[in-house]
Amino acid sequence: MLKRVFSFLAPKLPSEQAVALYSAIVTQARRPEFYRDFAVPDTLDGRFDMIVLHTILTLRRLGRIGEQGRALSQTLFDLLFADMDSSLREIGVGDLSVGKKVKAMAQAFYGRADAYEAGLNSPAADAALTGALARNLYGTASAPPDPALAGMATYMRQVDTNLAAQEDEYLLAGKLVFPAPPSLLR
Repeated sequence: MLKRVFSFLAPKLPSEQAVALYSAIVTQARRPEFYRDFAVPDTLDGRFDMIVLHTILTLRRLGRIGEQGRALSQTLFDLLFADMDSSLREIGVGDLSVGKKVKAMAQAFYGRADAYEAGLNSPAADAALTGALARNLYGTASAPPDPALAGMATYMRQVDTNLAAQEDEYLLAGKLVFPAPPSLLR
């Protein structure tokens, strides 16, 4: 009886579908091509930004599905920040600082989401999208090479198109396929 009364206090476990989506996002974000060919900084910030970029693209697609997509989006978002919290603790960030850092990460996420959404909704000239990428994805590094910046903008549009073509039921089942990043600077 007490279990039911206090069940709302227990942390909710993420759905299998959200875990599968997040795993696909992290796997894609870790591809060495991004760091080698696209000059994404191979740092904690760079890796965070690649996970955020792919999460934003996935949430953008899930948002078009309806109520089920929105619910899965929220679970995926929650999973992302639970993972960030855990990762901060693993690298030794003190308990008192974790909440502040996660809050800053969430603010960064929302800022990037707005900027990438505006860029993806703009004409394919990519000025808005490349500007957003230059500020966010490459913000901690020196100016990225023009081919890398343009390549990332092209890649984001390619992923957006690819995700739009994937069946709703497929995504709701936690199945997600990202295209391979194109070769750029080899």
